[in-house]
Amino acid sequence: MHTTTGHWRLGLMLALTTSLLWGLLPIAMVIVLQDMDPYTLTWWRFAASAVGLGAFLAWRRQLPQPAGAGRPMLLLLLLALATMVANFVLYVVALDLTSPSVAQVLIQLAPLLLLLGGVYVFREPFARGQWLGFVLLGLGLLLFFNSRTPELARPTEGLGLGALIMLVSSLSWACYGLAQKRLLAAFPAQQVLWLLYTGAALVLLPLARPGSLLALNELQLWMLAFCAANTLVAYGAFGEALRHWEVSRVSAVLATAPLFTIIAMRLVEWSGWGLVVAEDLNALSVLGALIVISGSMTCALAGRREPAGGQRS
Repeated sequence: MHTTTGHWRLGLMLALTTSLLWGLLPIAMVIVLQDMDPYTLTWWRFAASAVGLGAFLAWRRQLPQPAGAGRPMLLLLLLALATMVANFVLYVVALDLTSPSVAQVLIQLAPLLLLLGGVYVFREPFARGQWLGFVLLGLGLLLFFNSRTPELARPTEGLGLGALIMLVSSLSWACYGLAQKRLLAAFPAQQVLWLLYTGAALVLLPLARPGSLLALNELQLWMLAFCAANTLVAYGAFGEALRHWEVSRVSAVLATAPLFTIIAMRLVEWSGWGLVVAEDLNALSVLGALIVISGSMTCALAGRREPAGGQRS
């Protein structure tokens, strides 16, 4: 069993860094999506991460040798690859149909689906308090969408379609997390991620248009660079946070990502730069977002043995 170092202040700082980066990520994506399609944006993220992490592993002479892992692990690797690609791509597609705030609130379903998957697949315990977290999450979502319920009732267009796609993205992330947890028996976490980043970049290459990079303005280029670096830095900080602090505590901190998104959206709006349009959230919507975050925290802190292997887009 993994034992943390006990440096909780460092773990807290790293977890907050990850939460902040994940909170800012959809805003940067929205700016890039103005002149770049979701497949190309996702391909750049995977390609940059594969090159960066690959260079690090090569420097440390730790590049993986998947051929010796055996057929079951290779099939599991393919499953993880498929679900990871689905999660990343569907998240960006849903983001293009909704907004950063909506995307960050809905993606809170992903770790909760992972918890349920851990109960079903790994027979992990599920505390009573975690059911309270699910109730809070459902109540929070109802309040968050209080003024937009008619749009959700139309799952073939606009917000309704975006919410449906985000739900599938969350489910894909949970399946990926379960597969990755199994893969950790054959490869260290960084090697698993490099294999998946490299495979995803190859899978998406036929759909990507790398040349569209030339159509981006200076701000969009910086935002694309941020999106690419976000994957490496955020997940690196996430992994280090787990080394120093308990999984439940880290998960609870990561649930605050929607707050960073909402606050950043307001700051961008007040700046007058006109980069993105802040969502017009009424008091009930803000309260709903806070309840969703509380539900996610409750599910994380009420359990004792949550899965630690998953990543998010």
